[in-house]
Amino acid sequence: MTQLDSARRGEITDEIRDAAEREGIDAEKLRRLVASGHVVIPRNISSRALPTPIGERVCTKINANLGTSADYAEIDEEIEKAHVAVRYGADTVMDLSTGGDLADVLKRILAAVSVPVGTVPIYHAVCRETTLPDTCADDLFNAVRNHAESGVDFMTIHAGVNRETFEHLTGADRILDVVSRGGSLTIAWMLHHEAENPFYSEFDYLLEIAREYDITLSLGDGMRPGCIADANDPAMFAEIIALGRLVKRARAAGVQCMVEGPGHVPVDGIEYGVRAMKQLCDNAPLYLLGPITTDLAPGYDHITGAIGGAIAGMYGADFLCMLTPAEHLALPTVDDIREGTIVTRIAAHAIDLVKPGVRERAFSMDRRMALARKDLDWNAQFECAIDGERAKSIHETRISGGDACSMCGELCAIRVMKEALGKKG
Repeated sequence: MTQLDSARRGEITDEIRDAAEREGIDAEKLRRLVASGHVVIPRNISSRALPTPIGERVCTKINANLGTSADYAEIDEEIEKAHVAVRYGADTVMDLSTGGDLADVLKRILAAVSVPVGTVPIYHAVCRETTLPDTCADDLFNAVRNHAESGVDFMTIHAGVNRETFEHLTGADRILDVVSRGGSLTIAWMLHHEAENPFYSEFDYLLEIAREYDITLSLGDGMRPGCIADANDPAMFAEIIALGRLVKRARAAGVQCMVEGPGHVPVDGIEYGVRAMKQLCDNAPLYLLGPITTDLAPGYDHITGAIGGAIAGMYGADFLCMLTPAEHLALPTVDDIREGTIVTRIAAHAIDLVKPGVRERAFSMDRRMALARKDLDWNAQFECAIDGERAKSIHETRISGGDACSMCGELCAIRVMKEALGKKG
């Protein structure tokens, strides 16, 4: 029995009960959301991961990407990144390793954190000692099974990249054809073998593996736009339509799934894109990379992504994949992971302030901060802050002689008003 099966039978599982308690939501309500497919709880049958609900009426979650590359494969550093990401608020992590001993990296990351861990199995399939052209369909599915057996909780699978959606790409006037690494590998495999994407043509077999280990499928956005000029184009929507059909098949098989989204999108195109994706995919949890709202900010794309993510959350995005200052530039450092996680956590909280089902809880957190500021209670402010360490560090760089900060000192507006109102009383 998968989580989805149990929820449909009316059973409140231990996972649902635990997740509901931490979310502050009624367990029966959460069960119904899981049964409908509008919430997923990624958790392998190994039961290693903390039950973490993603979707409607629960707090917006964030993911941190990490992993080695062929140019830089320091496993200890990736483990440190995983610890830092979780410490600063990541609800899940994904191992996107492509260099070094891939099996060892994944094993160590799974052992290092208690949050759900995701992967992109095609990376491991094509990063063996063979070459991409020599990789067969069995290699792709073997990678999926190996990750499932290892204890992975969710997997990005680019099953919507198929011959039909590829035709929309070749007929489009895109500047950047495909910027998804998994999407590009899938297309290259299809073209070399002159065959359909195995993850699409044999989707039922993929579902068998996912069901066996209760893996949550994250249906990847291989056709996501890689620049503002390509946003919300036919190729992107052709894939989303295909993913909508796959969502129905996954649910029918008792497999939880979520859908990934773009990409680079201008501010005025975010609402349209998000609403369309949610409708076409029957309100499956939506997992976004950004969206990045301008192409002109390398070094600051964690900020452009957080801007887009916050806007997307107003219209239904449920899960934000953090970006770092190194996006488009280099493999991120530990400090980049910390910065990207915190900035994305800020965006997620901004979403929760307006998200049905969680807004009251989020608002109460901001209210506590407001009261702490009213009382000029600095320790309480640091405790309320998303990054209290940095707030405290900045405050202590220039200490005021009084209880106000060094910006205003004796002219602190809060202090002035307290004294004025006190005299008036």
